[in-house]
Amino acid sequence: MSTSNSAAPRTLGPGMVFAALFALVQRVPANLLRWILVLVRRPRARPPRWGTGAIAAIVFVIAVIIASMFFFDTVAIDWARREPLWLNAIADRVTNLGRSNTFLYPFGIVLLVVAAAMAPTLPRMAQGVLAMLAVRFGFLFVAIGLPSLFATVIKRLIGRARPYVGGHDDPFKYIPFVWKPEYASMPSGHATTAAAAAIAIGAVWPRLRPVMWLYVLIIMLSRILIFVHHPSDVLGGALVGVVGALLVQRWFASRRLGFSASDLRAYPWPSWRRLKAAARQVATGPTVSAS
Repeated sequence: MSTSNSAAPRTLGPGMVFAALFALVQRVPANLLRWILVLVRRPRARPPRWGTGAIAAIVFVIAVIIASMFFFDTVAIDWARREPLWLNAIADRVTNLGRSNTFLYPFGIVLLVVAAAMAPTLPRMAQGVLAMLAVRFGFLFVAIGLPSLFATVIKRLIGRARPYVGGHDDPFKYIPFVWKPEYASMPSGHATTAAAAAIAIGAVWPRLRPVMWLYVLIIMLSRILIFVHHPSDVLGGALVGVVGALLVQRWFASRRLGFSASDLRAYPWPSWRRLKAAARQVATGPTVSAS
């Protein structure tokens, strides 16, 4: 008596595993390109105009930055030079948390995973959940990455000397377009990243706003304590980060991506039940399709 081959459990051979992995790799650039095209599509709604209070706040911060150059920058750096060594050591460690890769790496990895998982063979519910995740983490990545990139370029065009250049602090020493790290003080890139992250993460997870703004203040202070930036530099960086992230949020909202165009509030996250169901469908869907 013989046993039918159809009754035997099917095992994945090396060829099928390779084909599945190749399909994953192919989906990543295709989905990323598709998401970029959605992001640059024509606006579908008009977000609210900037309020008078927001414009007044921006003007006020600019005035404080200018005043700091004249009255506070040198005083703050002189104080930082006399700080205890233990305080400088702590600030030197903490300040690394203000690098853009602190946020861009994890958010970028999530985007790549979602891009690999998104497949036309998945059920509509799973595709919808993955699309929501792509929009949210795409917003976080762009809202933090673009202001940080802008600050990286503009600070080298402005060419303001860092406090340690020349052995003494001169807040009015500039060499524009020199493109050297020693003349890349205004605005602070770490402060830009921190403030942009506070706006972006606070927009997606409002409960984290107090924690994020405490983080911003710590990063800004650390840049002064290790005397690589003036107070006006970190204020300028924070302003660039805030305005840049808000502009990205309005860009997404005008295309109905993640945010309501009427009040700029984030759309609700998928429920845990939907997330778990989508994860199960992602785990089984491509395998069924490949077989």
